[in-house]
Amino acid sequence: MATNPTMITRTTRWPAPAKLNLFLYITGRRPNGYHELQTLFQFLDFGDTLTITANPSGQIRLLPDIDGVATEENLIYRAADALRRAAGIQAGADIEIDKVLPMGGGLGGGSSNAATTLVALNYLWQTGLSDDALAEIGLRLGADVPVFVRGFSAFAEGVGEVLQPAAPQEKWYLVAKPEVSIATVDIFTHPDLPRNSAKKSLEARLAGVYENDCEKIVRRVYPEVDKALSWLLEYAPSRLTGTGACVFAEFSTQQDADAILKKLPDWLQGFVAKGVNTSPLLNTLNAYSTDSQ
Repeated sequence: MATNPTMITRTTRWPAPAKLNLFLYITGRRPNGYHELQTLFQFLDFGDTLTITANPSGQIRLLPDIDGVATEENLIYRAADALRRAAGIQAGADIEIDKVLPMGGGLGGGSSNAATTLVALNYLWQTGLSDDALAEIGLRLGADVPVFVRGFSAFAEGVGEVLQPAAPQEKWYLVAKPEVSIATVDIFTHPDLPRNSAKKSLEARLAGVYENDCEKIVRRVYPEVDKALSWLLEYAPSRLTGTGACVFAEFSTQQDADAILKKLPDWLQGFVAKGVNTSPLLNTLNAYSTDSQ
């Protein structure tokens, strides 16, 4: 492998935004156990931050360590390693993560971290891979990674890999997480999970009432989630995102969302964020690219 002499080695900061599943319908199950679904992804202007300094050392160094997760198993490391293998280069980077998104919350934190790593290092290492190539690498890391790579809100079908750009309303959200972490596999393997929702067009989905097929099972198995949703529903339309554990309420203004955030009980953690159809990651990439021209 060769080093890249045009590598950008200055320290840069990159957002790894959260996502919400504004709706989620499970439309079938494949013989291999994977589920067919229809879901609407929208980004939040809130998330983790990665500080990255590229170098030619060939070493990928992550700070800080995550308890119980070996460096080689971390999605950030795996994304960086997969990118340099795909590009056929000898490259390294120091990556520091400011982690604010909860694990097991359904906000896509791990997938977003991986996507930000791919997009940022593709720029810093000057590997020149296309969005399609990055999305293909990302799909091998996780089903949600491609939507973060592409950076636009999307209607996802198949197992989540078939993406169609979408432009839902950019509302304000109060996102709350009860004191529980949920493994996606536990929900998708639950025998009572609905798996027969009718497939509909994006237009029909956008015009209908947004729901999440996982919500009933999650509320039944995790009373903490049921309690959180019951509380939020007193104030605004509210749903589960993904397989949870985070729930969210939607508002027309930041002021309305902030007012309810102030009432949040002490058994819930939460934040207010704006839904955005263009990812903060894409905006950051465009800004860096413009500065370097």
